Amino acid sequence: MLPSQPDLTALVESIKRWGLELGFADVRITDVDLSHAEAGLQAWLDAGRHGEMDYMASHGMMRARPAQLVPGTVRVICVRMDYLPAATPDDWRDKEMARLGDPRAAVVSIYARGRDYHKVLRHRLQQLAERIRAETGELGFRVFTDSAPVMELPLAEKAGLGWRGKHTLMLSREAGSMFFLGEILVDIALPVDPPASSHCGQCQACIEVCPTQAILGPGRLDARRCISYLTIELKSSIPVELRPLIGNRVYGCDDCQTVCPWNKFAQKAAVPDFDERNGLGGEGMVALFGWTEAQFNQRLEGSPIRRIGHERWLRNIAVGLGNAAGQAKGDPAIMAALRARAQDASAMVREHVQWALAQHA
Repeated sequence: MLPSQPDLTALVESIKRWGLELGFADVRITDVDLSHAEAGLQAWLDAGRHGEMDYMASHGMMRARPAQLVPGTVRVICVRMDYLPAATPDDWRDKEMARLGDPRAAVVSIYARGRDYHKVLRHRLQQLAERIRAETGELGFRVFTDSAPVMELPLAEKAGLGWRGKHTLMLSREAGSMFFLGEILVDIALPVDPPASSHCGQCQACIEVCPTQAILGPGRLDARRCISYLTIELKSSIPVELRPLIGNRVYGCDDCQTVCPWNKFAQKAAVPDFDERNGLGGEGMVALFGWTEAQFNQRLEGSPIRRIGHERWLRNIAVGLGNAAGQAKGDPAIMAALRARAQDASAMVREHVQWALAQHA
């Protein structure tokens, strides 16, 4: 028998406490009505701004209708998990921006320098759901973290975890934007939390800093121009006209987050999973470009980077090495690394290597 309404209020308090014990920084509850987000999603898809991310369109409006995705769902438990590594210095934003100016540095998004967040969050969300079921005696649930047709940003905003910034990422007054989101869809009508309000004001920092001008205006992103999309989601060749704008970003891009004033409040992770591995916060492109496929798979085991595969990894680094010509034209180590891959088995890698060599010519 499910709890009565007063007991549900106490249950929510327990859920939030259990969530903190599992390493989540915040836990909130919302209902499943996302009708307000459907028109914006459809317009974005109709404009083709999702690029090759066909999964964004394949489920239609089910993405905005959690109760259709998991029948019986009446509430969504939304969680936030901070991911800045424990060793992150206070001046981390200055250091990240400075690294973009080092022509030999390989810049990897901070979130991807540790363990794959999908595995970390899913495991802990499952633990939280099982704890709730043990308390209630019965519970229909399903856990998600960026892995199914769920509009997690509108859900998180409605739950009060934060607001969508002008760069379209979630922002929190207490934690900036350096965090992951996760959800548990449940069939218990838990009391809901109030939604968050926006606090971006007149700030345009994220729009102005975007290297490829992918942020068309407040809340309007053309993913096809986003460096995170180009280096992670895009399976084919990177458009030639966008390559010089990518710089030395070989996996993802944090620029819009790094300049955001709210990220002076970014929090360090409560779990060790997101601590940096393989020196990915300080490694050079030449070293990473030399990894064989076996080395790539072995060293990046458990990393989100492994999902793009060795071929796209080399593609991305080749672009970065080509862009290094702006400050280190003809650098012997860079030239040797590129020439060593000039006859790579992959036609896509060969094409990007030839482009990079041409930049140094």
